[in-house]
Amino acid sequence: MRELKKYPNRRLYDLTESKYVTVEDVRKMILKGDSIKVEDSKDGKDITRSVLLQILADQESEGHEPVLTNRAIEQIIRFYGQDFGGVVSRYIEQSMVTFLEHQDQFRLRMREMSNLNPFNFVRQAMERTFSDGQQTNAGDESEPKRSRED
Repeated sequence: MRELKKYPNRRLYDLTESKYVTVEDVRKMILKGDSIKVEDSKDGKDITRSVLLQILADQESEGHEPVLTNRAIEQIIRFYGQDFGGVVSRYIEQSMVTFLEHQDQFRLRMREMSNLNPFNFVRQAMERTFSDGQQTNAGDESEPKRSRED
């Protein structure tokens, strides 16, 4: 967890690395997989969410495709103050985790497929097909044949 302080001059200070950083630097930390916690230097209040939301807004203003549609944001706003708001936030978080897990699995499968030599792929498929057939036939011969009288 990277700990940052935000000063009245709007500068961010990385306590871990003992240096000032920009919002873009924070975005890069997050892209690397770091989690952050940002405190206001005056009152120690946790302002992590506002910094994260600023990063999202900056990404969209730079022309990146929005991840959250206007309709999704409107729905999220409507959840505030309702009893099940916490349930919704946990659902959204778990959905993101599940999506990322599936994305990782897809990437792994694609990497496996791209590493396959087409000739080896066909050879392996043929070996599986014919070896399965031989095992089945061998299994049939090992059992005694029964007559209709049994």
